[in-house]
Amino acid sequence: MNNIIATVQRFLKNKNIVTLLGVMIILVLLYFGYSSQINRAVEPRQVPVAAETIQPRTEITDDMVKLIDMPNISISSNVITSKNSIVGKYTNVNSVVPAGSMFYTDTVIEQSQLPDSIFLKVKKGEMIYQFPVSMKTTFGNSIFPGNFVDIYMKIGDGENERIMLGKLVENVEVLAVRDSSGRDVFENTSESRQPAYLLFGLPEEINLLLQKASYMSRLGVELYPIPHGGTISTEGATELSTQQLVDYIEAHSVNLPTGSVTNQSTESDPLLPTFTTTGTKTKRVTIVFPVGCGSDYTCTYQKDTGRETTVTSESARVSFSKAGTVTATVVEGNGTTHTASEDVTFD
Repeated sequence: MNNIIATVQRFLKNKNIVTLLGVMIILVLLYFGYSSQINRAVEPRQVPVAAETIQPRTEITDDMVKLIDMPNISISSNVITSKNSIVGKYTNVNSVVPAGSMFYTDTVIEQSQLPDSIFLKVKKGEMIYQFPVSMKTTFGNSIFPGNFVDIYMKIGDGENERIMLGKLVENVEVLAVRDSSGRDVFENTSESRQPAYLLFGLPEEINLLLQKASYMSRLGVELYPIPHGGTISTEGATELSTQQLVDYIEAHSVNLPTGSVTNQSTESDPLLPTFTTTGTKTKRVTIVFPVGCGSDYTCTYQKDTGRETTVTSESARVSFSKAGTVTATVVEGNGTTHTASEDVTFD
């Protein structure tokens, strides 16, 4: 036993042997550490990829996604690795997902994050109606998207003629609440936005009926929303049925055009936006809006099929490097829409 201890002591006193042994231990540790890192990097992992090319603003369904094995090293931190986190979502605006491509966090969004998601909620055969409101008529901004309201109609001023009152439209879903600049009232809790419009999706005949009624303020006609199922006091007023209200509107109006007014002369429509195009290699289109955008009117423009941009000034400029179309819209407080388009071409 003593001989073994003495041998080990002599061995450890030999600096060359100790150094060589230390180097060998370090090399072994480096080898195993490097091998472990390499194995982890190339270890296959299932990730979802596009089974087909998916266009912008498209709902991603189960058949559009497939799982494939990818090495860990090729999966960055912004890659979505769960199929359940993709199916049912939408591709972002101007984000095309090519077939075979992975899905990234900035290309997949919720439906509510789409800038024009309200139009996805409009049912077939319906039209958007922009109903003017105020803080008072929304009960202190307590009407939210997804709520259902009834639209009541009042006739008369109560002085020169007796007030008539009744329910004109029942059980209408609120798709959005916007301020005077067209911004969502509830999307930003750090700002105090005042409600100016409730947006509904309505059948064409109801849409037209409300437009006609909105022009009858000289007859003492007022429209206002009441939460569905709620009741209002009719004391001192003559209560009318829905059909009686409809008959009154039809008797005091003529047929009005619905939808947009497109490519008409501003001489016949002073609220119609106009366009001026300059440039050769790059075309610059200047849109001129009427005075009152952001206060009296909601003014927007859209380049091709991109995002709709709200304007609060009297002009806006859009640049084109290839052929395209710009559409400008002015919406009055009563919901009347004036739209014009300009096609940009290149030689």
